[in-house]
Amino acid sequence: MQTTGTSNATSDLFGAFFAEQRRHWRRLLNVPKLGAVALGTEVGTTPHDVVYQTGTLRLLRYRRQTPARHAEPLLLCYALINRAYILDLRPDKSVVARYLAEGFEVYLIDWGVPTAADRHLTVEDYVCRLLADVVSFVLRAHGRDTLHLLGYCMGGTLATLFSALAPERIATLTLLAAPIAFDGRESLLNVWVDSQYFDVDALIDAHGNCPAWFLQGCFLAMKPVQNVLEKGLALYDLLGESPALTSYFAMERWTNDNIPVAGETFREFVKKLYQNDELVQGRFRLGQRPVDLSRVTCPVLLLTAKKDHLVAPASTEKVRRYIGSTDVSSLAVDAGHVGLIVSGKAQAVMWPAATRWLAERSTPAAATPTPTHGRTDT
Repeated sequence: MQTTGTSNATSDLFGAFFAEQRRHWRRLLNVPKLGAVALGTEVGTTPHDVVYQTGTLRLLRYRRQTPARHAEPLLLCYALINRAYILDLRPDKSVVARYLAEGFEVYLIDWGVPTAADRHLTVEDYVCRLLADVVSFVLRAHGRDTLHLLGYCMGGTLATLFSALAPERIATLTLLAAPIAFDGRESLLNVWVDSQYFDVDALIDAHGNCPAWFLQGCFLAMKPVQNVLEKGLALYDLLGESPALTSYFAMERWTNDNIPVAGETFREFVKKLYQNDELVQGRFRLGQRPVDLSRVTCPVLLLTAKKDHLVAPASTEKVRRYIGSTDVSSLAVDAGHVGLIVSGKAQAVMWPAATRWLAERSTPAAATPTPTHGRTDT
């Protein structure tokens, strides 16, 4: 019996060895196809129109195939770092598509790439002028007094600032991994920007805008093993899977599609928020206007990632202590900062729940005036 068992085990071992050899050769045979797959991978493919432009900013309105079921439009406010198409990465990994399917009119702010002339743009410029103008445009286009606002990462911070200054315009606020409280040390980013180690004035005075290469280097250095070794191994494993390869290259395109940040905005964000935590302490001002978080009284949804290495969930969740809303909900997913958007877990579980939450707090479209189309400004 022992001889038979040993023979079977040996047979299984050799079978597994030869199966892996076959997979290895299939992967190698697919290597020549990598360039075509990478170049042919499209991102941000949900049909849309650019309905408003000013400076480098573009406002995208996504096309609906059926009438909207909800009165209030949804405005997506992305961060000033990287590109906004992460919210519409691929058809099966698209936050935009989720909200369209739930019956919303969906808009997305693409901030564009700041030029050398934009180095003087401040947080006040982004919130009180650019974001405020976009909100006004969308409200006019739909004949509404309020809209739903969703902000991701740094865009969530901007959305929170606007909601505190103009609460009468915001029906609900959804925050995705948005840094609000900056007192924690769970993230390396919070440690690195500490005034003991990082002289933001020297960086911005030297470069004008915060360089894209600097930001990219910081992000790569936060997870060096994963970003160098594990990523290469993951690509090797995916060589025989065409759909998975397409998703891989879509993420790689976005990850490496870095853009600079307007210098004065970066300086202000680091010094006043990361280093001095002025927002939750009630000391942050936009120009002459104090930002009072207690004025955020609309329903708020907090979406966080348990393995987020950029924005700790606590940084977002602490907003509960300071806002005036009595309707605050939370959803968390076992993923990282970007996995909050594109992971299978997030797409299968969290985003259906998040879109339902918003639908439950919306007005039926039948009760609204007929939408009008605003003009495109330049």
